[in-house]
Amino acid sequence: MPLVEMSNGNQRSLPGEQRVRLRRSMRFPWEACLLVGCGGFAGSVARYLLSLASQRVSIDWPLGTFLANVLGCLVIGIVMALSVRAETVTPEIRLALATGFCGGFTTMSSMIYETSDMARDSEYLHATLYTLASVFVSLVAFFVGITLVRLLFKMGGGLWS
Repeated sequence: MPLVEMSNGNQRSLPGEQRVRLRRSMRFPWEACLLVGCGGFAGSVARYLLSLASQRVSIDWPLGTFLANVLGCLVIGIVMALSVRAETVTPEIRLALATGFCGGFTTMSSMIYETSDMARDSEYLHATLYTLASVFVSLVAFFVGITLVRLLFKMGGGLWS
Protein backbone atom coordinates (compact mmCIF):
# COMPACT_ATOMS: atom_id res chain seq x y z
CA MET A 1 0.00 0.00 0.00
CA PRO A 2 1.48 3.42 -0.93
CA LEU A 3 2.48 5.75 1.89
CA VAL A 4 1.38 9.33 2.43
CA GLU A 5 3.37 11.97 4.31
CA MET A 6 1.67 13.05 7.53
CA SER A 7 1.90 16.46 9.23
CA ASN A 8 4.44 15.17 11.75
CA GLY A 9 6.80 13.94 9.02
CA ASN A 10 5.92 10.26 9.49
CA GLN A 11 4.38 8.19 6.73
CA ARG A 12 1.17 6.19 6.90
CA SER A 13 -0.69 3.84 4.60
CA LEU A 14 -4.06 5.01 3.38
CA PRO A 15 -6.98 2.75 2.45
CA GLY A 16 -7.57 2.47 -1.30
CA GLU A 17 -10.48 4.93 -1.49
CA GLN A 18 -8.65 7.65 0.46
CA ARG A 19 -5.51 7.07 -1.63
CA VAL A 20 -7.43 7.57 -4.87
CA ARG A 21 -9.19 10.68 -3.50
CA LEU A 22 -5.85 12.10 -2.32
CA ARG A 23 -4.24 11.44 -5.70
CA ARG A 24 -7.11 13.09 -7.60
CA SER A 25 -7.45 16.12 -5.39
CA MET A 26 -3.78 16.82 -4.68
CA ARG A 27 -2.18 16.39 -8.10
CA PHE A 28 -0.17 19.58 -7.93
CA PRO A 29 1.85 20.63 -4.87
CA TRP A 30 0.46 24.16 -5.05
CA GLU A 31 -2.97 22.84 -4.04
CA ALA A 32 -1.46 21.37 -0.87
CA CYS A 33 0.50 24.57 -0.30
CA LEU A 34 -2.69 26.61 -0.65
CA LEU A 35 -4.49 24.41 1.91
CA VAL A 36 -1.60 24.66 4.37
CA GLY A 37 -1.25 28.41 3.76
CA CYS A 38 -4.94 29.15 4.33
CA GLY A 39 -4.97 26.99 7.44
CA GLY A 40 -1.77 28.63 8.66
CA PHE A 41 -3.21 32.10 8.07
CA ALA A 42 -6.32 31.24 10.10
CA GLY A 43 -4.23 29.68 12.86
CA SER A 44 -1.88 32.65 13.04
CA VAL A 45 -4.74 35.13 13.25
CA ALA A 46 -6.48 33.01 15.90
CA ARG A 47 -3.22 32.88 17.87
CA TYR A 48 -2.84 36.66 17.68
CA LEU A 49 -6.43 37.23 18.83
CA LEU A 50 -5.98 34.76 21.68
CA SER A 51 -2.81 36.60 22.76
CA LEU A 52 -4.66 39.93 22.74
CA ALA A 53 -7.52 38.48 24.79
CA SER A 54 -5.16 36.83 27.30
CA GLN A 55 -3.30 40.09 27.94
CA ARG A 56 -6.35 41.20 29.94
CA VAL A 57 -5.50 38.55 32.54
CA SER A 58 -2.65 39.65 34.73
CA ILE A 59 -0.54 36.63 35.68
CA ASP A 60 3.16 35.86 35.68
CA TRP A 61 3.00 33.36 32.84
CA PRO A 62 2.49 34.09 29.12
CA LEU A 63 -1.07 32.77 29.07
CA GLY A 64 -1.66 33.30 25.33
CA THR A 65 1.20 31.03 24.30
CA PHE A 66 0.26 28.44 26.91
CA LEU A 67 -3.40 28.36 25.78
CA ALA A 68 -2.46 28.30 22.09
CA ASN A 69 -0.23 25.27 22.59
CA VAL A 70 -2.77 23.42 24.74
CA LEU A 71 -5.75 24.18 22.46
CA GLY A 72 -3.69 23.36 19.37
CA CYS A 73 -2.83 19.96 20.84
CA LEU A 74 -6.51 19.38 21.61
CA VAL A 75 -7.45 20.24 18.02
CA ILE A 76 -4.77 18.04 16.47
CA GLY A 77 -5.80 15.16 18.75
CA ILE A 78 -9.39 15.51 17.56
CA VAL A 79 -8.35 15.75 13.90
CA MET A 80 -6.06 12.73 14.20
CA ALA A 81 -8.68 10.58 15.90
CA LEU A 82 -11.38 11.58 13.41
CA SER A 83 -9.16 10.88 10.43
CA VAL A 84 -8.35 7.40 11.75
CA ARG A 85 -11.89 6.48 12.84
CA ALA A 86 -14.12 8.01 10.19
CA GLU A 87 -14.36 9.41 6.72
CA THR A 88 -15.41 12.77 8.18
CA VAL A 89 -11.89 14.18 7.86
CA THR A 90 -10.54 14.01 4.34
CA PRO A 91 -6.80 14.16 3.67
CA GLU A 92 -7.32 17.74 2.47
CA ILE A 93 -9.08 18.82 5.67
CA ARG A 94 -6.44 17.07 7.74
CA LEU A 95 -3.70 18.91 5.85
CA ALA A 96 -5.41 22.29 6.29
CA LEU A 97 -6.18 21.75 10.00
CA ALA A 98 -3.28 19.70 11.35
CA THR A 99 -0.41 21.12 9.31
CA GLY A 100 -1.83 24.55 8.47
CA PHE A 101 -4.05 25.75 11.30
CA CYS A 102 -2.28 24.00 14.18
CA GLY A 103 1.10 24.89 12.71
CA GLY A 104 0.14 28.58 12.65
CA PHE A 105 -1.70 28.49 15.96
CA THR A 106 0.77 26.69 18.21
CA THR A 107 4.19 28.10 18.85
CA MET A 108 7.09 26.37 20.48
CA SER A 109 9.42 29.21 19.55
CA SER A 110 7.38 31.73 21.57
CA MET A 111 7.29 29.37 24.52
CA ILE A 112 11.08 28.99 24.44
CA TYR A 113 11.56 32.76 24.09
CA GLU A 114 9.26 33.52 27.02
CA THR A 115 10.90 30.82 29.14
CA SER A 116 14.33 32.29 28.41
CA ASP A 117 13.05 35.72 29.49
CA MET A 118 11.96 34.24 32.80
CA ALA A 119 15.33 32.54 33.27
CA ARG A 120 17.18 35.74 32.36
CA ASP A 121 15.16 37.54 35.03
CA SER A 122 16.18 34.83 37.53
CA GLU A 123 12.62 33.51 37.69
CA TYR A 124 13.86 29.92 37.55
CA LEU A 125 10.89 28.42 39.33
CA HIS A 126 8.42 30.15 36.97
CA ALA A 127 10.47 29.12 33.94
CA THR A 128 10.59 25.50 35.05
CA LEU A 129 6.92 25.32 36.00
CA TYR A 130 5.86 27.04 32.77
CA THR A 131 7.87 24.62 30.64
CA LEU A 132 6.67 21.52 32.50
CA ALA A 133 3.06 22.70 32.53
CA SER A 134 3.15 23.57 28.82
CA VAL A 135 4.42 20.15 27.81
CA PHE A 136 2.31 18.14 30.27
CA VAL A 137 -0.99 19.99 29.78
CA SER A 138 -0.54 20.03 25.99
CA LEU A 139 0.05 16.27 26.01
CA VAL A 140 -3.04 15.76 28.17
CA ALA A 141 -5.09 17.98 25.82
CA PHE A 142 -3.98 15.88 22.83
CA PHE A 143 -5.20 12.68 24.50
CA VAL A 144 -8.42 14.40 25.65
CA GLY A 145 -9.12 15.20 21.98
CA ILE A 146 -8.64 11.56 21.01
CA THR A 147 -10.80 10.40 23.93
CA LEU A 148 -13.61 12.83 23.04
CA VAL A 149 -13.80 11.42 19.53
CA ARG A 150 -13.82 7.84 20.85
CA LEU A 151 -16.63 8.69 23.30
CA LEU A 152 -18.68 10.36 20.58
CA PHE A 153 -18.40 7.28 18.39
CA LYS A 154 -19.36 5.00 21.30
CA MET A 155 -22.47 7.15 21.86
CA GLY A 156 -23.66 6.36 18.36
CA GLY A 157 -21.95 9.12 16.49
CA GLY A 158 -22.85 12.08 18.67
CA LEU A 159 -22.48 15.16 16.49
CA TRP A 160 -21.84 13.11 13.34
CA SER A 161 -24.88 10.85 13.39
